[in-house]
Amino acid sequence: MNRPVEEMKQPYARRWWALLVLCLSLLIIVMANTALTVAAPDMTKDLGLSSSDLQWVIDGYTVPYAALMLLLGAIGDKYSRRGALVLGLVVFGAGSVAGSLVDSSGGVIAARAVMGFGAAMIMPATLSLLAATFPKAERAKAIVLWTATAGLAIAAGPLVAGALLQNHGWASTFLINVPIAAVAIIGALVLVPPSKAGHSNRIDYVGGALSVVWTGALVYMIIQGPHFGWDAKAISAAVVAGVGLLAFVAWELRHPHPILNVRRFLDRRFAGSNLAVALFFLAVFGAFYYLTQHLQFVLGYNPLETGVRMLPLAGAVFVGSALTGYLTPRIGMKITVSAGMVAGTVALALLTRVDASSSYGDFVAPLIILGLAIGLALSPCTDAIMGAFPESELGVGGAVNDTSLELGGSLGIAILGSVLASSYSSKLADAASASGAKLPDGTLDTAQDSVGAGYAVAQGIGDKAHEVAGQAAKATSPEQAAQLKGQAEQLAQGAHKMADSVGSAFSDAVAHTSLVGAAILGVGTVLVAVLLPRKSASAADVPEGADVDEGVREREPQS
Repeated sequence: MNRPVEEMKQPYARRWWALLVLCLSLLIIVMANTALTVAAPDMTKDLGLSSSDLQWVIDGYTVPYAALMLLLGAIGDKYSRRGALVLGLVVFGAGSVAGSLVDSSGGVIAARAVMGFGAAMIMPATLSLLAATFPKAERAKAIVLWTATAGLAIAAGPLVAGALLQNHGWASTFLINVPIAAVAIIGALVLVPPSKAGHSNRIDYVGGALSVVWTGALVYMIIQGPHFGWDAKAISAAVVAGVGLLAFVAWELRHPHPILNVRRFLDRRFAGSNLAVALFFLAVFGAFYYLTQHLQFVLGYNPLETGVRMLPLAGAVFVGSALTGYLTPRIGMKITVSAGMVAGTVALALLTRVDASSSYGDFVAPLIILGLAIGLALSPCTDAIMGAFPESELGVGGAVNDTSLELGGSLGIAILGSVLASSYSSKLADAASASGAKLPDGTLDTAQDSVGAGYAVAQGIGDKAHEVAGQAAKATSPEQAAQLKGQAEQLAQGAHKMADSVGSAFSDAVAHTSLVGAAILGVGTVLVAVLLPRKSASAADVPEGADVDEGVREREPQS
């Protein structure tokens, strides 16, 4: 497909097929994060990863992904949005191949960083190409499907990874990206029309570089501080992020053609939409982080079974997205988004009832409500954010939306993950003390590191009990046999009590963390409801000659 969409007199005939390509591209970059939560145990065992290594295997993708989107979105606007998509898919696929071949923690982290670089080109390109290809009358529907795809990918990642891990190693969760990326590249070249901005302004590379510095430092701080302590690295990153943000805002306010017109954040609709996206993904990614662990470790499901049990969330996202298309034109964006955020808060509040006796049935209702909430809230917000940008800055608009999403997700895993770890450690110490189990020296400290480590400790004590029992069976005297048998029984009881304590402590930690998440999202719901205007401005409300960069003039449909 060689004819630029900007030259078309009528809406592009194969635009819905093009949307399928864009959604496929979006699917693999979101799944790359969620699939790893299921593959992590196998990677840890095979590569001998420490908890620090594993954290950076996961987050090595996030830092370049979040930091580079704004600059790469602007470059895509100027030169070629489709070119950015195709190049991003090539880089992402190459990083996936490298990740499947390496055999060290450093190699996997580097491969994940390359994948994050590719994702930073793909993510804003999908939204900018969507907005450029669809006329205004259909754009909201297309964004609903784009958002539903993101929700599907969150749940589909563990399902696909679980299916692969049934018969293959963790490397297969990297390699599966390669054929999908190849199909998306061919689809992009055949079905997606070229598109770029209609102006020839020079890119604000200084502003772009400052955005990389402050965003990258902020994400690094979010990861480093809560997980590894507020050491010199985390504090330095916080300082760099703060100074970088101030310098970025000052530069953008003075630049005649800024990479991002920061005055847009004075518009309540734009600011409220970004806040809603960030807060929602804070809650969703944070909840996903501990729910997948609970299903695997406490309830004992394997990776595939875990993925299957996350499907109610994916189905509910599609239902919520369909409701959005019906409700938003009738009751307005403010009420639809607020209702979605209230539903998300309710979903987290329901998870506060989780305890050691909870079964999967106790998670079904929260998952369905959370999926409905995602569908209701995110599509109108994404549409509002993209609608604030003129045609020449669609890549930047997509990058702003996606940066809010990624920062929210990083904050969710960092904040709720930190609360979870602290709560689990404290509650395990209390539970182990209450159980009266006699544990070998140092085992409690090890078990407090994570729920996986806790069950590994219990398994180790159980294995020791079997070993001592075997020695008792071979004992040469009745006295020695009785003594060894008593030790074996004591160890077996200790293993059982430790496993019970770990499950109870983690379940209580999930309930406590959900309460914190519900409180954050509840407060955020009030802020978003206050920020969003009752009725958004339209093109008809804008005085003749007003600056479209002020974010209120709607883009006209293609004709």
